[in-house]
Amino acid sequence: MPDQLLQLIPHPIATSRGVRLLLWRDDLLNPDLPGNKARKLKYNLVAAREQGHTRLLTFGGAYSNHLAAVATAGRLHGFGTVGLVRGEEHTPLNPTLARCVADGMQLHYLDRTIYRRRAEPEFLTEIQQQFGPGYLLPEGGTNPLALRGVAELIGELRQHTDFDAVAVAAGTGGTLAGLALGLAEADYPARALGIAALKGASFLQTEVNSLTQAAIGQTLPNYELHLDYHFGGYAKLPPELRTFIQQFETEFGVLLDPIYTGKLLVSVLDLIERGHFAPGSTVVAVHTGGLQAWVGFGR
Repeated sequence: MPDQLLQLIPHPIATSRGVRLLLWRDDLLNPDLPGNKARKLKYNLVAAREQGHTRLLTFGGAYSNHLAAVATAGRLHGFGTVGLVRGEEHTPLNPTLARCVADGMQLHYLDRTIYRRRAEPEFLTEIQQQFGPGYLLPEGGTNPLALRGVAELIGELRQHTDFDAVAVAAGTGGTLAGLALGLAEADYPARALGIAALKGASFLQTEVNSLTQAAIGQTLPNYELHLDYHFGGYAKLPPELRTFIQQFETEFGVLLDPIYTGKLLVSVLDLIERGHFAPGSTVVAVHTGGLQAWVGFGR
């Protein structure tokens, strides 16, 4: 794996506290399907093929990175795709949904009341009957198979560096759970940090615990969840966050996305400044992609 995937970020906050801050560039790993979405889909696509499915069905909001990833994966791997979108149809399509359609995804819209039923077995049976048989992927692509793909990142990181903590933005908790799983199975004494990208996300701890319980039959103590860096809620981009992202790109040549990784780097630097990591620590932040979200934020 090329060395440019691991980038030193010599931010003054980190250097003044004696912390080595690295950025893992998962956004560069696969040009067609970048970021953690490819990892989450890896073993789900294998399972879909093994089960004889030719179609993927999934859920997401109008600006969902997951919907875009599933549409792209379908095009690349020969699956038909159906996206069940939260909310009403608006035309013209926003850039995310336009990209989904360009990749061959059929879009269907569910009002918010119906969308809340997306995890109910009875409703999922109805969906299969309405749209035909297909391999069902949950919102965000988070399930036990997704954890397996994410867990592989730990081994990839260890080929490049030792580290004390690995940090990721959290939406559904799947990437955080996968990192915790990877650390546990490698018996590696680092911690996984999750930075919630949405407001009121205390439920994520239950989600992460449920996911690792389903994957390996136990919950894990090797992760932590931080809830105070949401900047007002999911997909909120206040001026101070936009300014930070712009300055980060100017200083380090890396564009962060407006929904997840911008908040991630703000939070990691704040935690470093507060002394959360001991001097001499190495902290790896994971750039999970999602840069297509910028088209909806007027960049």
